[in-house]
Amino acid sequence: MARALINVPAKAKRGEVITIKTLISHVMETGFRHTTMGVRIPRDIIDTFVCTYNGEEIFRATLHSAIAANPFITFHTVATESGTLTFTWSGDSQFSQTETANIVVE
Repeated sequence: MARALINVPAKAKRGEVITIKTLISHVMETGFRHTTMGVRIPRDIIDTFVCTYNGEEIFRATLHSAIAANPFITFHTVATESGTLTFTWSGDSQFSQTETANIVVE
């Protein structure tokens, strides 16, 4: 299981632009390396990141093997209402991890 760090402001004013930061630590493999026996090590990367705000998708990223071993993603959105941000990372070998963060909009 990967370790995810999420930074979302706990409170924001309605209409305020907020910055959201995520980092996930995942044992990655590019698919370009070989074992000492010459067998190719299968690719194992995170290839999709999606963030939803109260069920509505607000950000999506498609990642590739050359982006980062532990993807750090920063993006902005407008605080419209109190609720939950859901972050989902998915990738090879049926990898999927979901984390949530709450925000209070005043």
